[in-house]
Amino acid sequence: MERGGCVYILTNKNKSTLYTGVTSDLQSRIYEHLNKKNINSFTARYNLTSLVYFKFYPTIKEAIAEEKRIKAGNRKNKEKMINDLNPSWIDLFETEVQHW
Repeated sequence: MERGGCVYILTNKNKSTLYTGVTSDLQSRIYEHLNKKNINSFTARYNLTSLVYFKFYPTIKEAIAEEKRIKAGNRKNKEKMINDLNPSWIDLFETEVQHW
């Protein structure tokens, strides 16, 4: 049985940089970003620590396809997705994901 997947977007304190990623384990993956597991990664370099968007998909293949679609888009489209789900751009890891 295939595991589902999750697409997520991280930003920094100033909301000036966005990162789109995909994972089958959102809680663990965000924890890795927050603790800068890979110190040379894009998210570590730009201090992207605020989870402002996430959405689950039934299969990892669907999640990967959605990640590619989002990454191919522009910032305006990403901001719209975030605003539709999270208009205040609060850190969803702190308010939702961390407490699972």
